[in-house]
Amino acid sequence: MTTKNSRLEQFAHLLRRAGFGATRAELEEYSSHGYEAFVEGLLSPSDRNRLPDDLIRRYNVDQSELRIVDSAAANWLYRMITTDAPLEEKIALFWHSLLATGERKVNNPKSLHSQIEMFRRHGLGKLPKLLVEMSKDPAMIHWLDNNDNHRDAVNENFGRELLELFSMGIGNYTEEDVRECSRAFTGWTMENAEYMALKAHKASIWPYSRVAWQFEYRAHDHDDGEKTFLGETGNFNGEEIIDIIVKQPATAQFICRRLYQFFVADEIADEGEALIEQLGRTYFDSGYEIRSVLRTLFTSEHFKSDSVRFARVKSPVELVVGTLRTAEAFQWPSIDVHQVALSTNFMGQELLNPPTVEGWHEGTEWIDGGTLTERVNFAASYLGAPQSVGVRRVMQRLADLAGGDLSPSEVVDICLDQMGPLPISEDTRKILEGHLTREDETTEASGRQIAEVFRLIVSSSEYQMA
Repeated sequence: MTTKNSRLEQFAHLLRRAGFGATRAELEEYSSHGYEAFVEGLLSPSDRNRLPDDLIRRYNVDQSELRIVDSAAANWLYRMITTDAPLEEKIALFWHSLLATGERKVNNPKSLHSQIEMFRRHGLGKLPKLLVEMSKDPAMIHWLDNNDNHRDAVNENFGRELLELFSMGIGNYTEEDVRECSRAFTGWTMENAEYMALKAHKASIWPYSRVAWQFEYRAHDHDDGEKTFLGETGNFNGEEIIDIIVKQPATAQFICRRLYQFFVADEIADEGEALIEQLGRTYFDSGYEIRSVLRTLFTSEHFKSDSVRFARVKSPVELVVGTLRTAEAFQWPSIDVHQVALSTNFMGQELLNPPTVEGWHEGTEWIDGGTLTERVNFAASYLGAPQSVGVRRVMQRLADLAGGDLSPSEVVDICLDQMGPLPISEDTRKILEGHLTREDETTEASGRQIAEVFRLIVSSSEYQMA
């Protein structure tokens, strides 16, 4: 691989993992800061500028109600593309992937939109608080049938997935634990906001269409009898069950492994196992705080090492948002954002609609013949046009450097620098340089040639990795 272990590349790596990438100008600005201080800013952002919601609604009126899932997904994409607090969106995407909730059953995009807001508020905080809020989330309640979980007719769907997929993993609890956990969440249900407004003798702010659901606790439907769960006995409600769950070593291992695979590498080698153990210690020492776990992760020598750079296949959302941030697109509302939302669907990741409660199968499973074509075509359409921001900036840089009289290798380096910096294999480099030295071309690179080089770059296997 052709790469330089530079400070700018280190920040580029961090921004690909803790966000969705950055432009060359942003990287030069960010890399002037101390690394640890910059990590702290990502973990506790003071600047949360983004494209304003009122401006979006003015130009995309369908996003006032968010009646359809494509509109809700497009709304989230606007924020991912334009936010100055990328880790808030990245952690929301992590929890959306892990605590998967889908529109195909929920059938209420407004409630799913509210769930993502909840992930933003609590995703970097204490795990017990997040799991309690998730358990009260109306979309989750409907998704896993906890509205059908009654003291005299226990439904185990939510209790089972809370243990199996959301916190501990198979093999760390018994069927009796599932039953007792489910009993503790009886009476945790939801009601319609319109109904709540009528009860309070107030007019609803929504005169038509669907409204977001709200959590309701029905004490008369809660089983307040004695329960024995993971070796502890008491008259547990849902909050006490979660307090027991989060202190289990299995929970620390489960959560830290998933954080590692999302933020570091698809595959876990020996050094990764050592870091996961360190993350587990931070998890307990910090009182189960995700922010502290990520601080340990991002500042670790393992995370900063060359061995884990470009060790993850970009998810469709990461590829799309990263491409658009590099292209500096959608800084102003555009109806085209709906096609962007559909593009992630075609690549295999429909935001707000994961295929099952397991979420998406990630890593190399993101890529097959059909989805790869969609990925390449999308990136090429935004980065490989002669009028694109990236091409114009490369042409300006070529003009500034010896009037454009540079070798094909130097031109390729400038293009890769603009796109990443992106390390490539020697085989890929030969293809790119060969395109610039064809006999039918002049020795001076044109805007059309640079656009073609960009299209070749986004077609490479290297561009598919984060």
